[in-house]
Amino acid sequence: MGDEGTPFNFQGRVNKRIVRSFDDDMGFIRRVNPYKCEIDLGFVPGMNVKGTFYVNSALQELLYDELRCSCGSGESGSYGGFLPAVRQLANVAALPGIVQKSIGLPDLHSGYGFAIGNVAAFDMSNPESIVSPGGVGFDINCGVRLLRTNLTEKEVGPVREQLAQSLFDHIPVGVGSKGVIPMTASDLDAALEMGIDWSLQEGYAWAQDKEHCEEFGRMLQADPSKVSGRAKKRGLPQLGTLGAGNHYCELQVVDEVYDWFAARRMGIERLGQVCVMIHSGSRGLGHQVASDSLTAMEAAMMRDGIVTNDRQLACAKISSQEGQDYLAAMAAAANYAWVNRSSMTFLVRQALGKHFQQAPDDLDINVVYDVSHNIAKVEQHMVDGQLKTLLVHRKGSTRAFPPHHPLIPADYQLIGQPVLIGGTMGTCSYVLTGTQRGMDETFGSTCHGAGRAQSRNRSRRALSYDQVLQKLHDQGISIRVASPKLVMEEAPESYKDVTEVVDTCHHAGISQKVIKLRPIAVIKG
Repeated sequence: MGDEGTPFNFQGRVNKRIVRSFDDDMGFIRRVNPYKCEIDLGFVPGMNVKGTFYVNSALQELLYDELRCSCGSGESGSYGGFLPAVRQLANVAALPGIVQKSIGLPDLHSGYGFAIGNVAAFDMSNPESIVSPGGVGFDINCGVRLLRTNLTEKEVGPVREQLAQSLFDHIPVGVGSKGVIPMTASDLDAALEMGIDWSLQEGYAWAQDKEHCEEFGRMLQADPSKVSGRAKKRGLPQLGTLGAGNHYCELQVVDEVYDWFAARRMGIERLGQVCVMIHSGSRGLGHQVASDSLTAMEAAMMRDGIVTNDRQLACAKISSQEGQDYLAAMAAAANYAWVNRSSMTFLVRQALGKHFQQAPDDLDINVVYDVSHNIAKVEQHMVDGQLKTLLVHRKGSTRAFPPHHPLIPADYQLIGQPVLIGGTMGTCSYVLTGTQRGMDETFGSTCHGAGRAQSRNRSRRALSYDQVLQKLHDQGISIRVASPKLVMEEAPESYKDVTEVVDTCHHAGISQKVIKLRPIAVIKG
């Protein structure tokens, strides 16, 4: 997912934090099984439901270290500007209208208001239920798209340097990068409303791409009029750009297959097959939508008497004008992100087609799937034996619906929704599928990536540019990057072990491993 924004200076009322020792805090946390822990009521004031987080013994230490650093230090006990992830998880459990539990996934780490890796669902029939921009994140519909090809590592390996340069030349990257897709103000409004349908209309996408996107690449409740002029100004020049931070475009090869039946349904036929993974979101437009909504929601909270445990949990009742305006603007930003990834798909097809002097369809450059991991959506789920309509916030978490679910493509009805888990620069990525257990336990959600283990500043201090580049070279990975400091910030040492994260989800049964992908070329901002 994209970077979290700078903390918003919220002026509303918050509950006073309970200050306890680390040992006393740990008295509220218990391990249910080797892959799941629970946070009991009372850990923070006003919890309506329990908290649950999925971690194995290796991953839990980072979470507990965060908590240990904050204990006994009152309001000053924040971690990198945010509260510890476990405390954030519990604070979300105290929000009005939440149902069942506040859920943390194995890549859980501190974020703005909600932790990154947090899932929370709110009952749409409850007039007190809220929507919170912090439960979506600043990079709305930051997500991952996987393209397959019929190329092999034997064909691509010897020319990976040339291909890395070609992709770097075709896809604008870095902070402030400008897109090459022609775009007028009226085009932008159409893209915000239509999502991938705009890309299809303009010839930047193939008809089959739409079928393999979450929400089929378009949120119908989008309203461009709810997106501010400032947000549109930021988004207008950025369509078809990768951005910076942890966003990337990678050439990858199929390294291992755990379920050949599912892999073949996705068009993955053999080991060594080359794929392309794109990780990006809604760029400056989405960030501005989130920032604008926080200002409006502060006033709504004071008007409606909403009190939270954290100043960063700005929210509004779903039924309020502020809540409805945010959801309409968020949907428009989500549509922008699908157009953005579709535009980069067009550029990838152009780059590979030119290099191999073949038409992109002859290279079978098809979308396997496109998933979002920063979004809030209205969905139906079973809660205490009753079918409920819920607003599910997924921040740094991926939808993972099971086989036979009506909202996944016909191609994948027998295997479940593909779930794309991006690794870090130089590490493997994974393709999973959704399971019924995940539907029952996590509102059909699973992890989204590795999750940061240390701050960007700490990474820059601890690692050298040459050291990271040499390690990538030794692994046979070509790299093109716009900003040298980004190499240190995004080095694998800065993140949790993505294999531990994925294995935890797999063993917990909330998603199932299908494919492991190994990078051979990385393009970053």
